[in-house]
Amino acid sequence: MIDALHRLVQKFTGRLSLALRVAVLTTMAVAVTLSVVSALVFFVVRAEFQNSLDDSMYRRAQAAVTSGINESLLTIPSARSLAYIGIQPFIVKGGELLPATNGASDYSQLKGYRELEVSVGQRQRSARTVFLDGVPHRVVAIRAGAGTALVLVQSMESNQDALARLKVILLVSSIAGVAAAGVAGWAVAANGLRPVRRLTAATERVARTAELTPIEVTGRDELARLTTSFNAMLQALDASQERQRQLVADAGHELRTPLTSLRTNIELIGQAADNTERHLTDDQRHEIMGDVRAQLEELTTLVGDLVELARDEPLSRDPEPLDLADVVTQAVDRVRLRAQEVEVEVDLSPWMVIGEPQLLERAITNLLDNAAKWSPPGGTIHVSLRDGHVTIADEGPGIAAEDLPHIFDRFYRSSEARTLPGSGLGLSIVKRAAERHGGTVEVSSPPDGGTVFTLTLPEHRPDDQA
Repeated sequence: MIDALHRLVQKFTGRLSLALRVAVLTTMAVAVTLSVVSALVFFVVRAEFQNSLDDSMYRRAQAAVTSGINESLLTIPSARSLAYIGIQPFIVKGGELLPATNGASDYSQLKGYRELEVSVGQRQRSARTVFLDGVPHRVVAIRAGAGTALVLVQSMESNQDALARLKVILLVSSIAGVAAAGVAGWAVAANGLRPVRRLTAATERVARTAELTPIEVTGRDELARLTTSFNAMLQALDASQERQRQLVADAGHELRTPLTSLRTNIELIGQAADNTERHLTDDQRHEIMGDVRAQLEELTTLVGDLVELARDEPLSRDPEPLDLADVVTQAVDRVRLRAQEVEVEVDLSPWMVIGEPQLLERAITNLLDNAAKWSPPGGTIHVSLRDGHVTIADEGPGIAAEDLPHIFDRFYRSSEARTLPGSGLGLSIVKRAAERHGGTVEVSSPPDGGTVFTLTLPEHRPDDQA
């Protein structure tokens, strides 16, 4: 029933604006409420009128019975006074309905079984409504002796007139109340939905102009909270766009160097091929090709790092339970092949995690590559895994205090690192990998030299899968 009513309301209000819909629903609610209240008032007043009339007629009938009724039926002291105020008295005796006064109207059609029951003692009194010539009359009867009942009949025309006036008053009041509710509902809806309209205008402005300007917050209600949340979303979107612009700008800056070197070398080879007088020796060709290969490797690494950092989710990654010690071992084996001038000491203990093997191995490889790059020839890199803490310590010169807060920023390179190969993205990938696995990465530079990176990942227990 409720669902059907909801669908009906939705059908008629679905195409209206929100403010008009609120006003219409408010008006409908007030109309239903006023209708129910008016109906209750009308029926309660009608019942009260009837009860009051019955009580008055019972009292008069009892007073008439108390004054006495004889065989002639004409000596009831109150009979004439009752007729004077519009109440017609009758006597039911021996199953016959007889007028109690001379000249009384002939209401023989009033005879009913209830009055007979009262006369024979089956009831002490009765009351009912009958229509005479289209006019409602109230008929009450009380026992007046053995086999006798006194019946009083009174027109209810005055009560009906009062109820008719009450009906008109209730109808006019309800219409006025519904109209006032409609106006008030529209005013409240229009005023209360002003912040929503401002949010709508702001959203349309963002879609039209791409301007992420926050809007003013007024009040402390739910709409104010919605506005605050919308502003926070705009700020987050603006920050995301700013990061994207910065990434593109930094990437363009970093890509310019290897591309310029490649173009220079290719132009040099082309000029040597076109001009026989500028012949390149074998050593020069080997040097140029070696430089081209190095620049291509750097460019490939840079593009891969950019792709990894630019996309929201890594491609084809499936988190799975794995032993972090195995990942560290694979990364160490990889780095040992390309950094043979340094020693790598490993001390590992098992530590189960849920993770992406490729991403974790790349992060640890980046840390090891960084340590190998800064370690002196013949130096040692210490790698340990204890209680989820992967510690990689080198014997290099360390990191300056002013560089430590920025070491994980994209494209950040200290003044000492600018002359060395690298894109400045490796440590950013480490930080992202740690965050994706619910872990952290920290860096410190002890006073006696060297750098210590600590990658911490939470443990995975079999019962955690429940």
